[in-house]
Amino acid sequence: MRPRKLILCVDGNERALAVRRFLLETRGFRAVTATTLQEAVEVLGSQQVDLVVAELRLPQMDGNAVIGQLKQLMPELPMLLTSESVRAGERPHQADAFLGKGNSSSAELVDRIRVMSARKRGPRKAAVPRQLQFPGIAVAG
Repeated sequence: MRPRKLILCVDGNERALAVRRFLLETRGFRAVTATTLQEAVEVLGSQQVDLVVAELRLPQMDGNAVIGQLKQLMPELPMLLTSESVRAGERPHQADAFLGKGNSSSAELVDRIRVMSARKRGPRKAAVPRQLQFPGIAVAG
């Protein structure tokens, strides 16, 4: 059985975090939440996170700024920025992907998370040719 991917969700709204966590956990992911940049940094320092999902509008700091700070710490970690009020392309962002107004349904969010967390595995390794062995016949493969 494959280990489940760990998703860090950053949002200032505790209710939205609870809903997002439930959504992810019922679809086979593990989820951990943070409401501030400091909490997110603590999680990244203590756990092996596979993907970060942050809301654009946070009470203390813009979600894009949070992504920027986290990218400085872990540039290889995939990060997704979401917003229910801003459309894609209206604002520049530092995330690897953006789900804006009109594209942030639960199904679209889960699909995007599946794709982005799968990419984290990195490039496929070249297959090493193996020797096939048959009794009495030498075959190189």
